[in-house]
Amino acid sequence: MAPMISTAEEAASFRTMAAEAGLKTPGVMIEVPAAALTAGPITEEVEFVSIGTNDLTQYTMASDRQLGSLAALNDAWQPAVLQLIGATGAASHGPVGVCGEAAADPALAPVLVGLGATSLSMSAAALPAVAAVLRTVSPEQAKELAAVATAARSSGEARAAVVAQLPALQELGLA
Repeated sequence: MAPMISTAEEAASFRTMAAEAGLKTPGVMIEVPAAALTAGPITEEVEFVSIGTNDLTQYTMASDRQLGSLAALNDAWQPAVLQLIGATGAASHGPVGVCGEAAADPALAPVLVGLGATSLSMSAAALPAVAAVLRTVSPEQAKELAAVATAARSSGEARAAVVAQLPALQELGLA
């Protein structure tokens, strides 16, 4: 999987290099806004994509993860970030994974599924809570939660609106 792909041409070049190396399933990371906005042509070139939410958030919000004064901007619940994830999901021609801290958030996981994620990559410790919440949400509900989150005015508003619609979070003590 190639990181930091920005264009379909880069994805095609990586696909060629992967084939020359004998790799049959090339994929690329969607980590910059340009790649999210042009996910359709990019995903035509590879077998799958994985959205790197940590980098995508940092580059979308123009905020360094290491700079404490900008910490509030480094939140995958930011509506702009969620809209880019949704654009990627909607335009993709194959599987869309999500990795990074966002995939391990039990409240955010259903939103990511509603935005088109077909797989979520997280630590083993996060899996039980995320799985417990996902079992309570239908695909239609996930899309509704995604719409609520992307329409919010802030990351806090997005999270609060989704949490309010996920009783499983309270039942499991995750809210």
